[in-house]
Amino acid sequence: MQTRTLGGTGRTVSVIGLGTWQLGADWGDVTEADALAVLEASADAGVTFFDTADVYGDGRSEQLIGKFLAAHPDRGITVATKMGRREAQDPSNFTLAKFREWTDRSRGNLGVDTLDLVQLHCPPTPVYSTDSVYDALDTLVADGAIAAYGVSVETCEEALAAIARPGTATVQIILNAFRLKPLDEVLPAARDAGVGIIARVPLASGLLSGKYTAATTFSPDDHRSYNRHGEAFDVGETFSGVDFETGVAAAQEFATLVPAGLTPAEAAIAWVAEQDGVSAVIPGARSVEQARKNAAAGSVGPLGAAFDGAVAALYDRRLRASIHSRW
Repeated sequence: MQTRTLGGTGRTVSVIGLGTWQLGADWGDVTEADALAVLEASADAGVTFFDTADVYGDGRSEQLIGKFLAAHPDRGITVATKMGRREAQDPSNFTLAKFREWTDRSRGNLGVDTLDLVQLHCPPTPVYSTDSVYDALDTLVADGAIAAYGVSVETCEEALAAIARPGTATVQIILNAFRLKPLDEVLPAARDAGVGIIARVPLASGLLSGKYTAATTFSPDDHRSYNRHGEAFDVGETFSGVDFETGVAAAQEFATLVPAGLTPAEAAIAWVAEQDGVSAVIPGARSVEQARKNAAAGSVGPLGAAFDGAVAALYDRRLRASIHSRW
């Protein structure tokens, strides 16, 4: 497993992390035993970075990670959580008092005194440019409630606003073979500022695994059913904002580009990890097998310039016109 420095946190983490939205049972039911098994399998495969949020299962994901940490204090796991979506998405709610309330709850859920990394969880756009927000985050660091802070964003413009702030340690953004815009400005700006990039949704909600057809269906409590048009949150979080049928066709073409010996999922995750400036990639996993296969992408060798060019060409031909200007 390759390792990287996680931006301004200074921490060394595995280049493949684990996203744990699904462990909150927001992608269909996941039992506690299965969730803990996924965490165990990931750690056994060399994963040392877990990403969660206080709203994943209303804290269930954090609590499960806390249980794992208590049972395995020597694994050297860095945990990034997120805050800000427990209240109405009004910029006036992003205050020091609320931050203390939210981080105290996360500290309790995770069973730690100091949170390794706290990220603002895709708040309203004005929040990224509000001085008092960063002052409050700096106060939490000074108080010892959090060790470092970052942001999770929907758009490249939001990322650039946060990168310009000297206290920002990390930016989490959607980056995958179907979402290339962050390569234009965000990754170069982050590299220059020493800000870590946490790449989420590397498989475009599973599309890039190559396992779906136009007839594939998902359970009603899976966001891939109920958020296809942005009914619950930003549509860019579901299939990276790509129309499902278009995405299936593009994924089938992507699969033909994959070098021998790799699965489409391994290639898709490894490609993200190869991008200059990426600190960690955080695919999710609902099973031990998925966790192991995702982690295996952290030891894939260079995919090469030809593969990189083919990914760009596929994007330009099939997706750029509908995706690039939106996020």
